[in-house]
Amino acid sequence: MSDLFAGLHADAYDRVYGNRRLLARILRQLRAHRAGMVGSALLVAGSVLLTASVPIVVSRLIDQAGGGSGPGLLLCLFVVAAAVLAWAMNWARQAITARLVGGMVYQLQSEAADAALAKDVAFYDENSVGKVLSRVTGDTEGFGSVLTLTLNLISQLFLVVLLGGVVFWIDPGLGLVIVAALPFLLGTALAFRRVARTAASATRRVMAKVNANVHETMLGIAVAKNFGREQAVYGDFDEVNRLSYRVYVRQGLIYAVILPVLTLLAGLATAVVLYQGGRFAVLGRLSAGEWYFALQALGMLWQPVTQAASFWSLFQQGLAAAERVFALIDSDHAVVQSGNAPVTALSGAVEARGLHFRYGSGATVFRDFDVRLAPRETVAVVGHTGGGKSTLAKLIARAYDFQGGELLVDGRDIRGLDLLAYRRRVGVVPQHPFIFAGTLAENIAYGRPGADRADVVRAVERIGHRVWDRSMPMSLDDPLAAGGQGVSVGQRQLIALARMFVREPDILLLDEPTASVDPLTERGIQDALSRLCADRTVLVIAHRLSTIRRADRVLVLHGGEIAEQGGFGELLRRDGPFAALYATYYAHQESA
Repeated sequence: MSDLFAGLHADAYDRVYGNRRLLARILRQLRAHRAGMVGSALLVAGSVLLTASVPIVVSRLIDQAGGGSGPGLLLCLFVVAAAVLAWAMNWARQAITARLVGGMVYQLQSEAADAALAKDVAFYDENSVGKVLSRVTGDTEGFGSVLTLTLNLISQLFLVVLLGGVVFWIDPGLGLVIVAALPFLLGTALAFRRVARTAASATRRVMAKVNANVHETMLGIAVAKNFGREQAVYGDFDEVNRLSYRVYVRQGLIYAVILPVLTLLAGLATAVVLYQGGRFAVLGRLSAGEWYFALQALGMLWQPVTQAASFWSLFQQGLAAAERVFALIDSDHAVVQSGNAPVTALSGAVEARGLHFRYGSGATVFRDFDVRLAPRETVAVVGHTGGGKSTLAKLIARAYDFQGGELLVDGRDIRGLDLLAYRRRVGVVPQHPFIFAGTLAENIAYGRPGADRADVVRAVERIGHRVWDRSMPMSLDDPLAAGGQGVSVGQRQLIALARMFVREPDILLLDEPTASVDPLTERGIQDALSRLCADRTVLVIAHRLSTIRRADRVLVLHGGEIAEQGGFGELLRRDGPFAALYATYYAHQESA
């Protein structure tokens, strides 16, 4: 089994919770549904009493018939009324249980979704979105299914206790025979506990792996088709799917073993009770009605007891699902604030002092790194791939935490600020902006919560109707597909810039918004950028010569260090690292 589960590694943030700790946490969450629990318990008690009363009354009728008198009409009517009322109570209990479980799943999904949304960019750089989605949806629903089984089983266990007590009252010897069989049933079920928990955890992980594969395949389907890689993509999915098949088959075999074993043990116990009860009846210790009741009670006892024993294996699925959800909720944040100082307007002064940063356990990106951005200064960052350009922007955006040194904004340590308030004062325009499902106006208004139609129209006007009308042949009310299918790169960049005009950040971080657009659109976007960059601090990762020329200062990064900095013309005259970059990457744009 270990070989089969070898490819199903736990995620880095997974945790192992003991059964006691998991159950205690589940019970804490059930406190919010106390009223439903009390109502369900009362209905369970009522239906159990009525259900248990039926074989008792029937046994009395049998004894009356054996004594020569006919069955009493009132007792017969009681049996009918008890059965109908027990059914009605059971239906009401099931309705309450459905609401209770639905509320529990809703609460758990809300907490899981809130935890997923609260994670930083670093978390999603290291963990698959598909696997996280599987925890928020599949694992919470799986837990809800097992919770339903648990609540249903509780009512049957009440019946076991009640009927068992009546059997002991009729004949303690017969009751002891029944009780003696219980340790064998429960012991057999508990013997499967560890292997069942392992199989259940593997099942949840393989489902997460399948979901992640499908999610990422759909995101990259256009690339796969462009390169004719459909067969290779299907091969990857087939490999994961076959692993899923093997895991599910193994789990099915594990669960298929326990119920027949328990049924066999219950059958042997029934034979013993039947034989012993018959002997007691012959000896006169039991009447015919009491023997009938003992047999009926036995039949009603074994089913819930067997289900309770076999249920332990199924219960492990619910615990495994809950464990995965709680691990997501409890996972540590990559960005940790030391304070919660309020943030209003920022002048935009940014300074790094002795900054030290690396990604996880990877190579160090910055070591004793120093840089300063003056308020309302536009700084273009250039350099070879891996030099630290994007990392610097991500650290200022507080997408990652740094391991040493200081990063100050307006003279205050960025780690001591209210994180949400700070991020609202920082605008980020990535090279490939994401488009959400909704209208064009809704996508633009996404830049600031509460933005209205007037804000959207004003943002479009600030970009300029000439470039907007030429590049965006659609109305503000036209719908856009999730991911931006049917929207060009240039159009996405214009939408992203419009979001920033709505947002009005004090610090703006740009990953060259004109890197992938045509020259005509580039000129329009550059004009819009000039208006957007005015009166705010701007850090732009520059790939275009036009962007570098417009910057107040150029920062050349190499190997996580500042190789050179200064104005565009000044750096060219120095004939240093920037001049070499210019000759290699930018000179050809002069004639473009």
